[in-house]
Amino acid sequence: MSWKSVADLIVQDRNAPIAIIGAPMEAGSVTPGRCDLAPETIRRALKRFSTFDVNDNLELDLPVHDAGDLAVQTMMPSQGFDPIRQAVEAEALDHDLVILLGGNNAVTRPAAHALGLPLDKVGLITLDAHFDMRETDAGPMNGNPVRCLIEDGMPGRNICQLGLAPFANTGRMEEDAAAAGNHVWTIAACEDGLIEIVVDEAFAKLEQSGVLAIMVDFDIDVIDRSQCPGAPGARPGGLAVRDFFRAARHVAMNPKVRLVDLTEFDPSLDVSDISALTAARWVCEILAGYRLRTP
Repeated sequence: MSWKSVADLIVQDRNAPIAIIGAPMEAGSVTPGRCDLAPETIRRALKRFSTFDVNDNLELDLPVHDAGDLAVQTMMPSQGFDPIRQAVEAEALDHDLVILLGGNNAVTRPAAHALGLPLDKVGLITLDAHFDMRETDAGPMNGNPVRCLIEDGMPGRNICQLGLAPFANTGRMEEDAAAAGNHVWTIAACEDGLIEIVVDEAFAKLEQSGVLAIMVDFDIDVIDRSQCPGAPGARPGGLAVRDFFRAARHVAMNPKVRLVDLTEFDPSLDVSDISALTAARWVCEILAGYRLRTP
């Protein structure tokens, strides 16, 4: 039989249950780079993945609506907020699940606003080496989307942060996250095959908070640096890439998850397409998780 790639699932069909949209924002990064190249790079890499998962005898057969990429290159996060929010909201209205390809982590804030609900009804799960709780005195940036959302009105009890790395944050950030009521799991809690248990614990916390929809932010720098060289914020000792994939599939199985993003992939730093293929495999795992949702 002829090869069918995951890229072949991405079509111009608004009736598809899933939408994919790119937000190639690179301005406002703590470490300047070329995250704006990520959506196009990921789309190309999807051609290298088939639609069949031999482990679970699973065929990906659902169409994905291609919503294109937003023209947010060179825009600062404050400028790009409305274009991203409006475009993602339009897709969220028409589709069960939206896959947002960043861009830097600043895209997470407008995306959370795009679910069409008050922020006290939106849950946020982050897989990230960082708290993203830098100060906001200089405005939104890729290092403070969580703090921005708290200031926007999202209660800390609605925020679950997974994969926090040693020597990648400050004590003040941890104190502020605790004061806000954020739920936190360090990288040590997510290792050794425990990631799915931790994800379920996060879902349970959000269920207790009464959220109606959940967004999951996958900052690719949560992965161990040796397995993801194209993530400027990644450090040695991060999450194993297999656990990253397992988390993606497990997250997407939950029908309350309406939006996922992948951020902080900088193709200009990549080596031998390792990070590009990792990001594309993440898309495959998200599609597989959706495919396994219980009706």
